[in-house]
Amino acid sequence: MNFECKYAILEHLYQHILLTKKKSKIMRKNVIILGAAGRDFHNFNTCFRDNDDYNVVAFTAAQIPDIDGRKYPAELAGDLYPDGIPIFAEEDLTDLIRKHDVDDCVFSYSDVTYQKVMRMSALVNAADANFVLLGPRDTMVKSTKPVIAVGAVRTGCGKSQTSRKIIEYLMGKGLKVVAIRHPMPYGDLVAQKVQRFAKVEDLARHDCTIEEMEEYEPHVVRGNVIYAGVDYEAILRAAEQDPDGCDVILWDGGNNDFPFYKPDLNITVVDPHRAGHELGYYPGEVTLRLADVVIINKMDSAGPEGIQTVRDNIEKVNPKAVVIDAASPIKVDNPALIKGKRVLVVEDGPTLTHGQMTIGAGTVAARKFGASECVDPRPYIVGKLEETFATYPEIGALLPAMGYGEQQTRDLEATINNTDCDAVVIGTPIDLNRVVKINKPNTRVFYDLQEIGYPDLGVVLDDFMAELKLG
Repeated sequence: MNFECKYAILEHLYQHILLTKKKSKIMRKNVIILGAAGRDFHNFNTCFRDNDDYNVVAFTAAQIPDIDGRKYPAELAGDLYPDGIPIFAEEDLTDLIRKHDVDDCVFSYSDVTYQKVMRMSALVNAADANFVLLGPRDTMVKSTKPVIAVGAVRTGCGKSQTSRKIIEYLMGKGLKVVAIRHPMPYGDLVAQKVQRFAKVEDLARHDCTIEEMEEYEPHVVRGNVIYAGVDYEAILRAAEQDPDGCDVILWDGGNNDFPFYKPDLNITVVDPHRAGHELGYYPGEVTLRLADVVIINKMDSAGPEGIQTVRDNIEKVNPKAVVIDAASPIKVDNPALIKGKRVLVVEDGPTLTHGQMTIGAGTVAARKFGASECVDPRPYIVGKLEETFATYPEIGALLPAMGYGEQQTRDLEATINNTDCDAVVIGTPIDLNRVVKINKPNTRVFYDLQEIGYPDLGVVLDDFMAELKLG
């Protein structure tokens, strides 16, 4: 073969390679992931991070203040994204779709009405893109350990006390249980890749927000380890090999999201105070339909009509589920500070905001122990809390413990101390005095899950242990 022929063949091959690369690039789908700093990152990690078929051009951020304008960092995004991936406000979505010629928009946050989901779908479709919802098959990671998942149909149903009850029961049987919490990564994402909390001091070491502390502290003060962070496969593998041992993984779900891990036992909590929401929110109905066990919580404070509505809806969409009746009885450390007093009630932030509850544990305690008045904090609010009440006006005469960042925490402290009241009722799951300086008498509210009748969690967990030969 002469030189000219060899050259022609090589040139043909070179052009073929260039064309193939060009076609491959063209065929890659441009994607935007719609999120709120949690499920969005998990969906990226499990479905898109190392996937040559897709090009994730951006994340958008909703629900959580001050998380837009950042990047999902290159250190977590993988080799396909050496510059990281920008995060924009959700309000920019239409412009982003058109600017980047986006094919698919992947909806990746939770605790939203079906109306909201479909409004987003309409916006995306009208901008000429596909609207995508990823399911369990593509997003659940398989563990080498048995997994119990605890979720809920809405924020604030009582999932946390359910998780604590399960852990205490299993630990009482001699099992080592490691909890993994749904993500809340609002700070340095690289530093938050894998976080382990075994003692209260770890909360400060990881620069936790108030919302994070509300979820982690109740676990660590009871002596069990909890993990969280950003990369949930890496988190799972670390938890499976925890230095203190691991027999069972407990997935402590957030909002009303379905689990990140494939569960061997799936438990969902429902709330009769918001009867009907279990069939009206995404992905809350998914968690209800996936459940092996459904716990009807707060039966001690809910009305019979709400309880019956929830019971009927469980029977309608998941008749095979085991149903457990339960209460979350309230107690306080100093009832005398409430009786006959004008009190400011501070409640769990997410429960009042996107959870849309108009009462919480603090309100129930104020009523139960005879407060003369629940003082309206709105005349006294300062700073970023003004934005919170503007966004969620239905909060009413309650103060959400907002603390997604240092400024919000300072504003919370100032608002509490500005409010004209006799005492403060702290309905948050943490000791708020550790985080802010309250210049008024105050008392904490405590609540634990209490099953009513048969079956109870003990029966369910004994069956679980027997089936998997644990203990």
